[in-house]
Amino acid sequence: MKAEIHPKYEDVSVTCACGNAFTTKSTHNGELHIEICSECHPFFTGKQKLVDTAGRVDRFNKRYARGVKAEAEA
Repeated sequence: MKAEIHPKYEDVSVTCACGNAFTTKSTHNGELHIEICSECHPFFTGKQKLVDTAGRVDRFNKRYARGVKAEAEA
């Protein structure tokens, strides 16, 4: 193997939006900030949670509500 071609693999602090913090190893420099982790992910917790990215759920609800009102008036 060639020497000094691999990136440094160091401890990194990871912080989730839910407040969970932990350390892991990574080639990334500095801290990582993530939106969802194993403490708040629905697959691991068994609880249903909507992960709204850029207001997609609200836009869908507005469109659906508009369609229902139009059908009721007709």
